[in-house]
Amino acid sequence: MSTYAIGDLQGCYAELQDLLDKINFDETNDCLWFVGDLVNRGPQSLECLQFVKSLDISAKTVLGNHDLHLLAVANKVRKPHRKDSLDDILTADDADELLNWIRNLPLLVNDPDLNFTMVHAGLPPQWTLEQAIELAQETESLLRSEQFDEFIQHMYGDEPDVWTESLEGNDRHRFIINCLTRMRYCYADGQLNLKAKNAPGTEDEKLIPWYALADRQTKKNKIVFGHWSTVHLGNENNFYQYNVYPLDTGCLWGGEMTAMRLEDEKQFSVHSMQSKTL
Repeated sequence: MSTYAIGDLQGCYAELQDLLDKINFDETNDCLWFVGDLVNRGPQSLECLQFVKSLDISAKTVLGNHDLHLLAVANKVRKPHRKDSLDDILTADDADELLNWIRNLPLLVNDPDLNFTMVHAGLPPQWTLEQAIELAQETESLLRSEQFDEFIQHMYGDEPDVWTESLEGNDRHRFIINCLTRMRYCYADGQLNLKAKNAPGTEDEKLIPWYALADRQTKKNKIVFGHWSTVHLGNENNFYQYNVYPLDTGCLWGGEMTAMRLEDEKQFSVHSMQSKTL
């Protein structure tokens, strides 16, 4: 049995099938980890969603910001963006079933036996892994509860941008979701910057990638993540020094789709069929 972590799909279904052929995926023996953002912007979001859902216990998936955006659009909390490709999902015969499945996905997956943790975006420096697991579960429970409709109205926003144990209510859960599904950069004191998106070295010198903060409490934990298509293992940066494994290799933007076998950290990639925009 092998476990493969796979970068952001974002509707790139054909590339996913090519990648699964390349790794000789066996649904009866292997397990797939998906770092979130199964949907949106790519050509086959519905097919990606239906396929990953059909894998049942052969797959583990965390929520990404585009997955949450789908829930927000479906609940008329957010208007679709011009480049969204969500209509096929929203009008599908199994739309309600798919949306309910997404709503019940975790925000974090941790496997002590494999010694890997998976999130979509990142972890703030103040959290230990144990705290991150507890806070993710706390917010997952809210998303699955009867309070979901009320909370999703308040889910968006860049504040608060600093973690304190005293955070409560919507502010607390918004911060948790922002870290797990949106963060890229922090300042040296751990304050989030949710605006900057470019590759490290091209942004303000005061900004530090979340994984590179010297006082990050999870720097001894192996973390798989996606979300940041200009930060991935193929770059010249030595991410192993940070114990992080960025797997979004920009398939949506004409790059590649990448899987990493967690047992030996071997990487596998296939070329994108999308127009190259990176």
